[in-house]
Amino acid sequence: MSDDSRPSRTEPPTEPRTALRTAAVIPAAGRGVRLGPGAPKALRALNGTPMLIHAVRALAASRAVSLVVVVAPPDGAPEVKSLLDAHALPDRTDFLVVPGGESRQESVRLGLDALPPDYDIVLVHDAARPLVPVDTVDAVIQAVRDGASAVVPALPLADTVKEVEPAAVPGDPEPVLATPERARLRAVQTPQGFDRTTLVRAHESVTDNVTDDASMVEQLGERVVVVPGHEEAFKVTRPLDLVLAEAVLARRRLNDGF
Repeated sequence: MSDDSRPSRTEPPTEPRTALRTAAVIPAAGRGVRLGPGAPKALRALNGTPMLIHAVRALAASRAVSLVVVVAPPDGAPEVKSLLDAHALPDRTDFLVVPGGESRQESVRLGLDALPPDYDIVLVHDAARPLVPVDTVDAVIQAVRDGASAVVPALPLADTVKEVEPAAVPGDPEPVLATPERARLRAVQTPQGFDRTTLVRAHESVTDNVTDDASMVEQLGERVVVVPGHEEAFKVTRPLDLVLAEAVLARRRLNDGF
């Protein structure tokens, strides 16, 4: 298997005396319209390999992750299963493909429903973040093992942020309402990690104002904590992001001797 999707890593999270098993859910049912026409976003190629495969390998690179559930487009599960079968993946990790729903929230819930009962920690990861380093994955898992109910990797913001009144007509000038204190803001990434019971409860009871899975847990009144994210865990959303992702992979190949 190519190591293109894996940066160097440190040791995996330490195992407590009673090991908590970790599974990852990767919703990959979206179309990714901002990348333009063509294949669904998760199936777009980076260095000749679909983004989804890079994302699956990134999660499976953690020795703490023993199951990866890929949530496919509602009518695309056989295609995604064939895709996984066609690429080299770690033998120590189990892989499961299930059909998704019409929304990301529904797809994550269907992925949760497919998990065997003996998994205690769940990671939810965007297929469009194919280059997340394994150290970030391990840091999220360790924080849940240390007692956090919900964990998100995040980065400080480099730019000043303005709160505005959205324009009634797209493209019109928008009045500034406030300038939030940048030191208190973070740009959130994935994988987000959860105590399984907490995440299931969130999906059973929260339906409004959902921006990510951590926001659902926040609405339960549960504490969500942040661990350091990584600049290479960016989301591939627009054509320029594809160019940047290719550049990251090229640098990794150079550093790894490929």
